[in-house]
Amino acid sequence: MIDGGEGPAGHARPPAEDAAVPEFWRRLGLPGLADVHTHFLPPRMLRKVWAYFDAAGPLVGTEWPIRYRWDDEARVAHLRRLGVRAFSALAYPHRPGMAESLNGWTLDFAARTPGCLPSATFFPEPAAARYVADALAAGARVFKVHVQVGGFAPTDPALDAVWGLLAEAGVPVVVHAGHAPVGTAHTGPASFAALLARHPGLAAVVAHLGAPDYAAFLDLAERHRHVRLDTTMVFTSFFDRFMPFPAAELPRLRELGLAGKVLLGSDFPNIPYPYAEQLDGLARLDLGDDWLRAVCWGNAAALFGLA
Repeated sequence: MIDGGEGPAGHARPPAEDAAVPEFWRRLGLPGLADVHTHFLPPRMLRKVWAYFDAAGPLVGTEWPIRYRWDDEARVAHLRRLGVRAFSALAYPHRPGMAESLNGWTLDFAARTPGCLPSATFFPEPAAARYVADALAAGARVFKVHVQVGGFAPTDPALDAVWGLLAEAGVPVVVHAGHAPVGTAHTGPASFAALLARHPGLAAVVAHLGAPDYAAFLDLAERHRHVRLDTTMVFTSFFDRFMPFPAAELPRLRELGLAGKVLLGSDFPNIPYPYAEQLDGLARLDLGDDWLRAVCWGNAAALFGLA
């Protein structure tokens, strides 16, 4: 992890373990945490995802033991113990014909899970505009697209109407647009920039700060009013092994965070370390308590209208 000194400015202490997380946000004077990048999936699909991670599949590329291999109820309970007051149920299809049924599951999950933002997804296919409109009408407040896993270009013509719908609605889309952990033909800042050129009003949240092309994605967030980034897995010892964030970009990261453009993300439960390590890494950047307040709660609260 990048460490800017002995500890963060102000009074927030980096949490060394999950049990210390509530003290972390209480010292910041926050009502809790808002995590825009968490996953809840239909049980059968989740087992397949975990099996793929266990096998270090070609889109993972490294050993990746899942830390929180629990059922839905146990994982929701743990988020509540941590003080995560708002979180998502990000699902993503890897082939046509999956997205609509995933939306049914994730929207139902949110309806019966207080604190979960109604979440949905889509895939480039003829029915996409219809079922995205249906999801919006059903109250979806955040969407997820995984360009790497889906294996499609974000500028696929089948998605033009979908991006237009979401831009008009102002509903954020968490986009895994970067090359991490393994790049494909359609990942990277150039493909994402091409999407923004077509849909400049899109409210996009770039997952993983765009790793490993951090500087290029910071540029896009600076140039585009509605583009934000999430911190998912960055500044952890796991990520630092193969794609560390450049220290020279920390001043820009600070300015973007204070401008409302950096949001807390974790990838819970699909992480190979304790949840606290994400917060520990952010706190040790020494970017100040105001930055931590914005990233851990305030920016998401403004984006989603959280109390």
